[in-house]
Amino acid sequence: MSPIESHERTTTPNDLRQSARSAPIPSGTRGTGDPTFLLEARHLTKRYGPVIANRDVSFAVRPGEIVALLGENGAGKSTLMNVLYGMTVPDAGELAIDGKVVRLRSPRDALARGIGMVHQHFMLVPPFTVAENVALGNEPSRRGAIDIATVEARVASLASRFGIDVDPRAIVRDLSVGQQQRVEIVKALDRGARVLILDEPTAVLTPQEAEGLFRVLRGLAADGTAIVFISHKLGEVLSLAHRIVVMRRGAVVGEVLPEDATAESLAAMMVGREVMLRVDKSPSTPTEDRIVVRDLRVAGDHGGVAVDGVSFAVRAGEIVGIAGVQGNGQTELVEAISGLRPTAGGTLSLVGVEAHGLDVRARSMAGLAHVPEDRQRHGLVLPFSVADNLVLNRYHLPPLAQRGVRQARAIVAVARDLVARFDIRTPSPEVPVQALSGGNKQKVIIARELSHGLRALVAAQPTRGVDVGSIEFIHRSLVDARDAGAAVLVVSAELDELLSIADRILVMYRGRIVGEVPGSEATREGIGLFMAGGGGATQGSPPAGFAREDDVHYVN
Repeated sequence: MSPIESHERTTTPNDLRQSARSAPIPSGTRGTGDPTFLLEARHLTKRYGPVIANRDVSFAVRPGEIVALLGENGAGKSTLMNVLYGMTVPDAGELAIDGKVVRLRSPRDALARGIGMVHQHFMLVPPFTVAENVALGNEPSRRGAIDIATVEARVASLASRFGIDVDPRAIVRDLSVGQQQRVEIVKALDRGARVLILDEPTAVLTPQEAEGLFRVLRGLAADGTAIVFISHKLGEVLSLAHRIVVMRRGAVVGEVLPEDATAESLAAMMVGREVMLRVDKSPSTPTEDRIVVRDLRVAGDHGGVAVDGVSFAVRAGEIVGIAGVQGNGQTELVEAISGLRPTAGGTLSLVGVEAHGLDVRARSMAGLAHVPEDRQRHGLVLPFSVADNLVLNRYHLPPLAQRGVRQARAIVAVARDLVARFDIRTPSPEVPVQALSGGNKQKVIIARELSHGLRALVAAQPTRGVDVGSIEFIHRSLVDARDAGAAVLVVSAELDELLSIADRILVMYRGRIVGEVPGSEATREGIGLFMAGGGGATQGSPPAGFAREDDVHYVN
């Protein structure tokens, strides 16, 4: 029996999870009208022009149950959540709360009926306190003034009840990302949420912060809150969820209990084929230095030092990963290496050439490729065709241009070759690149950057927002570039990604490299400690396997 077939059967709760489910779960939970469901979607269909985003989708969650929702990009998860939260009205089907059919016309309607949502990008006002953010839009008053003391008391009560570590009087901008996420949860609970929807909640958290979040969610479920957890991190889903629902191409293709699934079987359900979740790669054989950074200092957007005296090197034939919570200088470091941001001090050498004074094109012509973290703003020209985007780094060179004149046939011929080699799913190389899915847009950038005179590559968040199948392909492409002799620097907030592909991992915290470990010796816990500033250059001695910044390899 295939992984997909084995998970499209009726499942029943086991003893360990009985407290979260009081009765067997009907396969697909399709239109049951079961009053034990707190929230139920019945046969939802939503179209956007010719595209069917949701096709006859049924989905339900009981009080005290954590249901994970999985699917590739474009599978229909976001549309379904938008319907459940009142942001989108379906074309067909119905919603029921406590077994009674309701019609949600807005998020305000959803909140009024006990449905809350924590978005991937938080909806908080940084200069306000925690209590002020919780009160925003729902301010209690006393004698014509906002009664913030009452809100502070409510926040403290909720925090104590559910074990959520937040200070009602703390300023939000001073909180860590994980603490800000807890504020969002408290805000939803304060508005009476009985169903809590979380969209990619661990995307920007350290492993330790993620574990803290899971403790909070388990506590909420034990108290009777229904939780819908959207994630692409299969290990997290298997450890947290009571039940897993998988969508593909707008439809629910099955559901499974975690004890009956593996990461590999879930990936197969999502994609419809077997997927390699960890790259099969040989040990690296690095040679000469290609990217050399010494005591590099880079200013941030609002003044101050974003990169503070960083030194490291990346050699030909290796992949070096940089781990760290977003906002610790990684973006500014990548922009300085690629030529998008000036340096404030130190030196930078690329493929044996001093990079000071070299613009982006000069660095590209020297053999440096760049995969930016924001593909929409910095990686693609969205109205341009797929073909034109595939040659943005060499459109001025023969045979793509002759005497300054663009050669359309040559460009399309190159594009057709790259579309085939990099498995870019597009009706034609001449369609606008903005019409492609997120994964295929990223493949356009990967194809462009890896196919022309590559000697060194800087890839920032190369698989952000990309589905499992495309991640597999992109990881394989990065390893192939390494094996062909390129120096590859990968900056990623995804620890599993770095653990899979990196030969060495550096950790960045508050603008500095605070540790280094061989990829074969790295652990989530060790790296996560440094990501949170718990060792190395910031506090005490690094754990075994880590080197201090002074020991990081670079040439003299």
